[in-house]
Amino acid sequence: MDIAKTGLVCGLAMVLASGAPAQQIQSEQYQLDGVLVTILPHDFLSEEELMTLRLVGQNRDALSIFLPQGDGFAALAVAPNEGFVRAGQPVDSAHIMAGLPDVSAARAAALAECNGARSGGPACEIVLEVAPR
Repeated sequence: MDIAKTGLVCGLAMVLASGAPAQQIQSEQYQLDGVLVTILPHDFLSEEELMTLRLVGQNRDALSIFLPQGDGFAALAVAPNEGFVRAGQPVDSAHIMAGLPDVSAARAAALAECNGARSGGPACEIVLEVAPR
């Protein structure tokens, strides 16, 4: 696991403390600090994971941890059997790709990295996207 991913999960956990088929349900969108955050709340996500994703869309500090450079498009891909946080620890297969020129590039890069790192089971899914406005 890389240091940036560990820092992201730890940072989100600190902010949070202070304040089957992967079928997609209706997306949630948040506007914050000039970006549009879209959450894709798949059934395989835990309540802790959903709360963390929603926090990114509603809290400047969480958003800045997710997008430290503050620009470009970003996406988070996770393996349905693995999620992205388990027992308070980041999952190795979850991949955040940021600073890309468009949402398609961010999605493709995140999915490629996640699928390459997952330990089996269903293909990775996008659970969060960030787009500048």
